[in-house]
Amino acid sequence: MDYNLESILSEGESYTVEFKESPDKSLSSEVCAFANASGGKVYIGVHDKGYVVGTDTSNAARSRIQDTINKIEPRLNVSIDVVDDIIMLTVPEGTHKPYSCPTGFYLRSGPNSQKLGRDSIVEFFQSEGRVRYDEIVRDDLPIDERFNDAAYKRYMKTANISEVIDRDSILKNLNCAGMSGYAQCFTNAGALFFRMNDEDVLFRHAGIVCALYKGTDKATILDAKELNGDICSNVEDAMVFLKKHLRVSYKIESLKRENVLELPEDALREAVVNAVCHRDYFEKGSRVMVEVFDDRVDVVSPGGVCKGITRENFGTVTITRNPIIASMFYRINYIEQMGTGIGRMRDAARKAHVAEPVFEFDGFFKVTFKRLPLETSIGRQSVAASDRKQTIAAYLEEHGQAKVSELIEVIRLSNGRIRALLREMTADGTIEKVGDKRYAHYVLKQ
Repeated sequence: MDYNLESILSEGESYTVEFKESPDKSLSSEVCAFANASGGKVYIGVHDKGYVVGTDTSNAARSRIQDTINKIEPRLNVSIDVVDDIIMLTVPEGTHKPYSCPTGFYLRSGPNSQKLGRDSIVEFFQSEGRVRYDEIVRDDLPIDERFNDAAYKRYMKTANISEVIDRDSILKNLNCAGMSGYAQCFTNAGALFFRMNDEDVLFRHAGIVCALYKGTDKATILDAKELNGDICSNVEDAMVFLKKHLRVSYKIESLKRENVLELPEDALREAVVNAVCHRDYFEKGSRVMVEVFDDRVDVVSPGGVCKGITRENFGTVTITRNPIIASMFYRINYIEQMGTGIGRMRDAARKAHVAEPVFEFDGFFKVTFKRLPLETSIGRQSVAASDRKQTIAAYLEEHGQAKVSELIEVIRLSNGRIRALLREMTADGTIEKVGDKRYAHYVLKQ
């Protein structure tokens, strides 16, 4: 017996090795399982315990084995060799996964071949990129059912798409609809963009949950919002939530006032769009989370990165989990050139002089933006450096009034220094104080 074969037999069955005493009915499932995994070898004429029992190695026997293999779809090129009294099948890793045999779909798992149930098949198809969530035509979602005409018109206008042809044709051209029998139905992508899903459990998992926490953990929720509208509205509303709860400074140069968010808005928007664009929509137990803590902002999406992206090539390799959704966002400039999102987040952070975002992708994909400490978060943007009094006046002009506590948040100065500025501005007639003690606030003097 060949030394290598003797060594293989002594090591027993494994992820890439299977022993069979005879070419029975289960042979096709074993070959199918190897093709759907990383390939392997089937030794016919070997007991499960690894000793040789021998088998018929005649041409007729090999022909019957070939007939069994030919029942696998799509067709698979398997080598059939004879070693002593053993038939050895060399099964390559399939290039056209998934493969099926007459009894179903099988996948190698450790030293065993397992039949895949429906959910496992969906998961496998998705991981191999053979079935994409956004491409699936939903025969249970005819276009006229809960069509969001307002969202559709907003998208057409933003994408600068002329409505010279009928709506159904436009949706088909955008891959947002397809035929199911005689009915025009949404694809999942079309439903996310152009269907009213706010009261529909079918797409509740596709929404965004925004939360503001007290401190650096999730023990105390100060504000929360669930966004279950069309996908574009969800992105915009998530940005409204972030801008509401992040500190804003007022940068004034040459009499022009600019509102400056403490974290770069472009990077935050890129993170939110990336989360809804590339999340795993087959995972229905989780939603995209936009979370604001005292020390950071986390944007979390289910599913991790796509298969084929590693820590080494992360940020340089582009693999799109939901190509239709990505294309739809590209049309309205929510994303730029494919694959540039990670770099653009990093660039935006550098330009804003804040820490670059941190990326994690073990099961979930998380982008973390570190917030600066309260006492330094605005100073980096030279808010106080230009003209603090002008900044106070600009704030009052926009908001109508403000308490001392609000101005401390905006200007990033001590209570005593803010009060001194307010006294000076009151004395020179720029502002006036209204009310007393805890009800006191300031307004621009008319």
